[in-house]
Amino acid sequence: MTDAYNLYRPKVQRTAFVFSSPHSGRDYISTFKGQSRLNALALRSSEDAFVDLLFADAPAHGAPLLTASAPRAYLDLNRAQDELDHALIENAPRSPHNPRVLAGLGVVPRVVAAGRHIYAGRITRADADDRLLRYWQPYHQQLRSLMRETTKTFGEAVLIDCHSMPHDAIENHSRINGPLPDVVLGDRFGAAAGNSVVTMIEAAFVDAGLRVARNAPFAGAYIAQAYGRPSRGQHVVQVEIDRRLYLDEARVTLRPDFREFQRLISGVISRITGTAQDIPMAAE
Repeated sequence: MTDAYNLYRPKVQRTAFVFSSPHSGRDYISTFKGQSRLNALALRSSEDAFVDLLFADAPAHGAPLLTASAPRAYLDLNRAQDELDHALIENAPRSPHNPRVLAGLGVVPRVVAAGRHIYAGRITRADADDRLLRYWQPYHQQLRSLMRETTKTFGEAVLIDCHSMPHDAIENHSRINGPLPDVVLGDRFGAAAGNSVVTMIEAAFVDAGLRVARNAPFAGAYIAQAYGRPSRGQHVVQVEIDRRLYLDEARVTLRPDFREFQRLISGVISRITGTAQDIPMAAE
């Protein structure tokens, strides 16, 4: 455990799966709260609140779990470290057209949910660089290490990139017809993971009674793009879970039946890690 992340390892890693939760950090340091124009509840609106707890049983099933400590509003670990927002950060270069940065969702976010501005003004480049040095770089160094170790041991590695999605994001997605999904799996339309891997993960969620969609409205961001190399036996599947299933979104508090849903997710983890050896991942 460091200031940058928490790493929970099994006594013996028994599976090619690695779990990470880059957006569930909730260490809101006092200097950041002092910088922000928003109250504590508003700052938490873009946090994947308690996703680390949802997947906390991963080590019991033989898989390591890496979780962030820094909150997403402070630093977004699912962005490249050069996705700097000139509108927020003094002396940051004007980058080529990047919709995420233009929307205020760079590696150091300018806004939280509903486009609410985090700061009254701009922050210094030194502040942004310090966040990258203290949090972004150690987290990704550890994640790369886990993927290397797992690939060396098992011949392949599958990263489950754990997230949650606001219920409104699903309701407002006009391309979805019929019942809304409970879970969206993102593999960047096949670029980040082999189809057999995604199909097996999808089956585990479906067998648990959850509705699953692929790549819409979330196909995967920086982590899926940077770590997913199916041709080399390295797969990334971004898992987005409807927050309403386990969270009071308005209050950012756990629902009374959270433990029940946590047990359901633990069953999904068990299914995934227990059947991994039967999936021809490296052959994709």
